[in-house]
Amino acid sequence: MKEKYLTFVMFVLGCFLTTLMAQTISVKGKVTDDKKTPLPGVSVVVKGSTHGTSTDFDGNYQIQAKAGDVLEFSFVGFTTQTKKVVGVGNSYTVNVQLKEDTQQLSEVVVVGFGTQKKVNLTGSVSSVDSKAIEARPVATVTEALQGIVPGLNISTSTAGGQLDATKSFNIRGAGTIGDGSNASPLVLIDGMEGDMNALNPNDIENISVLKDAAAASIYGSRAPFGVILITTKKGKSGKVIVNYTSNLRADSPIIRPKMVDSYSWATYFNDADVGGTQFQDWKLQQIKDFQEGKITKSMFENSSGKWEAWDAHDLLPIANTNWIEEHYKKAYYSYEHNLSVSGGSDKNQYYISANYLNRDGLFRYASEDFDRYTLTGKINAKINDKLSIGYSSRLVRQNYEAPSYLTHNAVFFHDIIRYWPIIPLKDPNGNYTRESKVPYLKEGGKQKSEKDWLYSQLTANYKITDKWDVVAEFNYRIYTEFNHTDHLTTYAKDVKNQPYIVDNETSSIYEYAKKENFLNPNVFTNYHINLESGHNFKLMAGFQSELLKSRDLSGDKKNVITPLTPTLNTASGKEVTKGGYSHWATLGFFGRINYDYQGKYLLEVNGRYDGTSRFLRNQRWSFFPSFSAGWNVAQENFWEPYRDYVSTFKIRGSWGELGNQNTKNWYPLYTIIDYKTNEGNWVLGESRPNVAGIPALISTTYGWETVRSWNAGLDVTALKNRLNFTFDYFVRATYGMIGPAPELPQTLGAAVPKTNNSDMESRGFEVMLSWKDKIGEDFRYGLTFTLADSRQKILKYPNPSKSLGDKRDNWYEGRYDGDIWGYTTKGIAKTQAEMDAHLAKVNQSQLGSNWSAGDIMYEDLNGDGKISNGKNTVDDSGDLSIIGNKTPRYNYGITLDASYKRFDFRLFLQGVGKRDFATSGSYFWGASGGKWQTVVFKEHLDYFRDDPNHPLGQNLDSYYPRPDWGSGRNRHTQTRYLQNAAYLRVKNIQLGYTLPQEVSEKIGISNLRVYISGENILTFTKLSKLYDPEMLGIGYGDEGAKTYPISKTWAIGLNITL
Repeated sequence: MKEKYLTFVMFVLGCFLTTLMAQTISVKGKVTDDKKTPLPGVSVVVKGSTHGTSTDFDGNYQIQAKAGDVLEFSFVGFTTQTKKVVGVGNSYTVNVQLKEDTQQLSEVVVVGFGTQKKVNLTGSVSSVDSKAIEARPVATVTEALQGIVPGLNISTSTAGGQLDATKSFNIRGAGTIGDGSNASPLVLIDGMEGDMNALNPNDIENISVLKDAAAASIYGSRAPFGVILITTKKGKSGKVIVNYTSNLRADSPIIRPKMVDSYSWATYFNDADVGGTQFQDWKLQQIKDFQEGKITKSMFENSSGKWEAWDAHDLLPIANTNWIEEHYKKAYYSYEHNLSVSGGSDKNQYYISANYLNRDGLFRYASEDFDRYTLTGKINAKINDKLSIGYSSRLVRQNYEAPSYLTHNAVFFHDIIRYWPIIPLKDPNGNYTRESKVPYLKEGGKQKSEKDWLYSQLTANYKITDKWDVVAEFNYRIYTEFNHTDHLTTYAKDVKNQPYIVDNETSSIYEYAKKENFLNPNVFTNYHINLESGHNFKLMAGFQSELLKSRDLSGDKKNVITPLTPTLNTASGKEVTKGGYSHWATLGFFGRINYDYQGKYLLEVNGRYDGTSRFLRNQRWSFFPSFSAGWNVAQENFWEPYRDYVSTFKIRGSWGELGNQNTKNWYPLYTIIDYKTNEGNWVLGESRPNVAGIPALISTTYGWETVRSWNAGLDVTALKNRLNFTFDYFVRATYGMIGPAPELPQTLGAAVPKTNNSDMESRGFEVMLSWKDKIGEDFRYGLTFTLADSRQKILKYPNPSKSLGDKRDNWYEGRYDGDIWGYTTKGIAKTQAEMDAHLAKVNQSQLGSNWSAGDIMYEDLNGDGKISNGKNTVDDSGDLSIIGNKTPRYNYGITLDASYKRFDFRLFLQGVGKRDFATSGSYFWGASGGKWQTVVFKEHLDYFRDDPNHPLGQNLDSYYPRPDWGSGRNRHTQTRYLQNAAYLRVKNIQLGYTLPQEVSEKIGISNLRVYISGENILTFTKLSKLYDPEMLGIGYGDEGAKTYPISKTWAIGLNITL
């Protein structure tokens, strides 16, 4: 491997030396507008080549060219100009003044297997350039895209803000609920499927999101729910450009729950233990004396010679520990470095980059570390006038290490919020108590993961004629993963400082390794026909093949001999090993026809014939078509009087059909026998026998999910390209989703096969509005607003009775994804008389008993004199009704960009306009499930208290009802406690300063920018302060809180260009 990379680097250096030896003239100058204001970012290229550069902040440029070359100067919103190089000698000066362009821009957008002018697009495509994600203190590209692209929905995964966590994403909402399938978009990096979360954000040139079937259909069955195309940076001909960026980040958790003191906590516990069934009341005076310093000892010695924290509450504990503050750091730090080198000649260009990201963790007593290394190399060579080739390689290594107790099913986050404040962090000898969990974090074992991605891409473009070319691509990816987890025997110290076991008396070790090989050859050809009459055709045809092979191996053993070197070889227990091998393949033939007449009338037709290994032979192949058309009204002659005001007014529409073969199980139609080694019952002496299960039945009709969609859109460009507006309305239906099997008698002896028996429809819209302008000579600004919404409705599902289910989350025909069923709250009874009067009219016995003051009074919606769920069906739901919906609605983003002289500013706001949230867990309710599950935060103290002499004071107008461990009567899902989870978040705020050119030159650099950037800085929401609106429904118990919190980040950084 090392030899291969050394050869690659030497090849790049050779190209670089060739450039230095070329005989050229150094052309330099300044580009301004018609008011002589410098224009930064103007593209300057030698016409007819890929050799180019761009102007700096002051409008200056420098480029190598030959006498007779024609330089082309282009910039968004301005008319392109050309200048011929006529100088002799070593240098030549060309100053250019650009005029604003009132015609439609010729912006090029990356689409499937090629590019198109944005003005000619008929499908729904959104594009993002690298500026939108620059200098963002984020770990992944996915984080940076949240809220930028309308219709691209990005959400927090189960791991929350854990250092190695990734984001989840979809395009235009959930595409399927099919059991055994998924609706993830296809992500292509330079045309090759890749992991967007394992990509260096600094390498990105632009991103295109293909959202409708017409735009995505060229990728067939791999892209029924959209495509994300990422194009990375490449070298340009000209001088060598060296760029270095670095930033230092300080993180702190967005949500830091406020735990109460031990006195308030004990009071709450006493009130929650209605009837004293769980323990004797805590002695509040004893706790108060400890807080006031009258008692100094917080633990005592028990009969076993160990420190004890309580004993029937007659002695102690009486500490006052805030466990969140003890375990959470105030701030934790990370840093990133990125170095890139690019350049080349007219025939050879190269780009090399290296990136390193290091992240530290949140917890004071947990050694947690994340590292990611990325190395990228690209080279493009023009062999002759006909043939060009390119090669790129990217290597990513990601390491994560943390205590196994911290990462084990998120149980630590479940534990820490339940810790009793009366328990001390340390015993009287100064050792950490077993209850503090510090020994578990420090000595209980480690979880380590190593992930490697190696991408290799070889491309060749042969130009048969000026209008006909053939492109061949060969993509290869290797992914390897290694995970190590050990649970070591954990000790605490007794009264005499002697260790004793508190956890994992039997230590264990588990290791898992996986390797994937992905092979993807593509061949396609393009042919252009341009007629003098104004008719233009572009024809494209090709084929694509994919093959993925995966192997995995795991082993675990108990009784680790030495904790210093926990490996499978240093454990004495019985070894249990498992392994697997699997693969899948696709083959597709595709074609596309683009037509336009004088830029007015646009038509695109796509077709793809796809085959997959996942289905039976008679259902393996299918054809998927799409059509789209557009009319640019602004190009009509009758629009001439309005063209100075509205240069583009394009109406477009599309229809397409795709198949979904992205099954979670790679072999859904194979009869598989579940065979397990040494996992039978203990019936053969001391050995457990091998066992084989009865294979499930397979449906011979199992096949493609069909995704059919149509899209209507409008694109407007007005006021000299300062105003841009895009609108899309779409309908997407997924037919034949995999649903539950019909019930058959248990005498069958095997599971009933699932079938394609469910349908779902999505409807929604997307809006993008942008404005850019300048005030005076020095102030430029831009404002962008995006808004998107969609709803998913079940059209067909095998639930004829429309049963709601125990959790009232069953699918049924007519249900909208995310619907929340619950009761309607009348209020909290402030007196026993009020409750008795309510119960005289409404029987609430189905929801609980022993109703009293401080309990919930529910509304009798159906007027039958009792509160119930009826038959728990849609048609007979008793007093249940749909009270909300948990699906995020009206996702929006607002971006403000501004610059004044050498200062630049960026503000990005992201939010959700409508969302509901309901939970029955202890994190929200406090007293729930008994003393061991109860959580007491500051918010929980706002509970009903009718005693004027209560230690915490009377509280008749409380938010929460009276706490009660013995019953869940008050915790039913209901309107009073339905949370409004809409929010607006300051996602990024950034201020930068670029050094004047004359100062930069004195220190030997061409550009230097310093900046400060903040991420997740401020949140506006009506949601309970216990929650982060981006984390709802995830983590331990799906409560949206018992997991690693998302962080607020401040970063300082610099960018240097040589």
